[in-house]
Amino acid sequence: MIETRRIIIVGAGLGALYAPLSLAPRPVLIISPETLGEGASSAWAQGGVAAAMSVGDTPASHARDTMIAGAGTVSPQIAHLVTEEARQHILALTELGTPFDRDPEGDYVMSREAAHSHARVVRVKGDQAGREIMQTLVAAVRQTPSVQVLEGVLATHLETEDGSVTGVWIERAFEPSGPVLIKSPAILLAGGGSGGLFAVTTNPPRIRGQVIGMAARAGARIADPEFVQFHPTAIASGEDPAPLATEALRGEGATLVNADGERFMLSIHPDAELAPRDIVARAVYLERKAGREPALDTREALGAEVLTRFPAVAEACERAGIDPVSGVIPVAPAAHYHMGGIDTDTEGRSSLDRLWVCGEASSTGLHGANRLASNGLLEALVFARICAVGIAAELGEIPDVETVNPDFPQGDVPVNEPAVQVLRKAMTDGVGVVRDAEGLKAALRVIAKIEAEARTETMRNMTATATLIAAAALAREESRGGHFRSDFPEMNPKLAERTKITLEEALKIRAAALED
Repeated sequence: MIETRRIIIVGAGLGALYAPLSLAPRPVLIISPETLGEGASSAWAQGGVAAAMSVGDTPASHARDTMIAGAGTVSPQIAHLVTEEARQHILALTELGTPFDRDPEGDYVMSREAAHSHARVVRVKGDQAGREIMQTLVAAVRQTPSVQVLEGVLATHLETEDGSVTGVWIERAFEPSGPVLIKSPAILLAGGGSGGLFAVTTNPPRIRGQVIGMAARAGARIADPEFVQFHPTAIASGEDPAPLATEALRGEGATLVNADGERFMLSIHPDAELAPRDIVARAVYLERKAGREPALDTREALGAEVLTRFPAVAEACERAGIDPVSGVIPVAPAAHYHMGGIDTDTEGRSSLDRLWVCGEASSTGLHGANRLASNGLLEALVFARICAVGIAAELGEIPDVETVNPDFPQGDVPVNEPAVQVLRKAMTDGVGVVRDAEGLKAALRVIAKIEAEARTETMRNMTATATLIAAAALAREESRGGHFRSDFPEMNPKLAERTKITLEEALKIRAAALED
């Protein structure tokens, strides 16, 4: 066991890098499974950061769009808090050196994305926002003397005592090892979501719900786990993870067509391709299921400019042998963002003492049942700062501390990767874009079997999160936002409230389902 006065931050994404800058000079220890900035969903974000920066736009309008997209379960207080702070975080990132796109007058170039009433997404090099912001923050963190980073190390378990989190168990990320406990006065979970629990996802390979599951197994309350956002335009090239065709393409006028050349979104929603993501994702899913080969057509809107203005898309197309200048880009919906996560209050605190959460692993109440495009990075920034301020206020000044040097014992039990693939297929088949009771129960049976055979904490963290998603989806007998039940296809106004659930409660739902 190691005892330290360093504040432990678990994760390697936007929140995990932004928070320590606000905590400085207080000493921080970042637990990162990979080289800092790699393998994080934040770095893969293509659209940008939503913020009311342009003339005629307001934080109130941004908050209203957020609440409309969230389908009745967004917290108005959180929506206004986050959107009102958006501008200051764009300016802070700019000051740190983020090269946001500017026009000849020096103003920020703003993109419009689905369900936004204004062009309010601040971009970098077309589709490079996440990567560029992360590079900026990695450089800033590397230059901050108070921050120590443990790379290639995975957090697997929370140590608790009387409802308070006292430390984190860690292991080596790339080779089996025994666990080491690090005790700390404050823990900030800033890890990723759960997209990698699904067979088709846009998330990096390691993002498989481990952080949410770790907190749930420690007793933390979870909110809205059933609400998973499926991005409608992952490039259907067979890659795993699936490359993303950013929504900004549709914001620039790209259209969705099927094998017959029909723009199928025109008859489905007044905003057509810029309808809320859940609506577009279901439409693309149904076209694929019917064998009509949905695709994104950028030819008229962008022509050859797609290759220079959207380099990530161009690179993915080249790898797959797709020419977006002369042809269309085949697309499929893919698990993209988890609106649910560890339940937090307005200060980023979880239901467990001394445990704060920010980023996709949290559920703040901002996203409701359906995240508004490009609000994910914004939420991570706002709550990383909020958590940092709260931790600093609680701990006060911390004197200089020693570097943490864990000595890992030998271990010989790797994660059962074939079982992970069985889990991912079960989640896509039963807990995907379109759900029903039969499919959800079938998924819960598979999850229970894998959990019973699990030999690692990492696998148990995955099955905990998978159980929470499927059990909450089974309990919500309606369709709302990213959660669509074909056996309950209508929205029920009486259910317009957030889910709050513990793992113990989810396991009871699972047990009852398995008895049927």
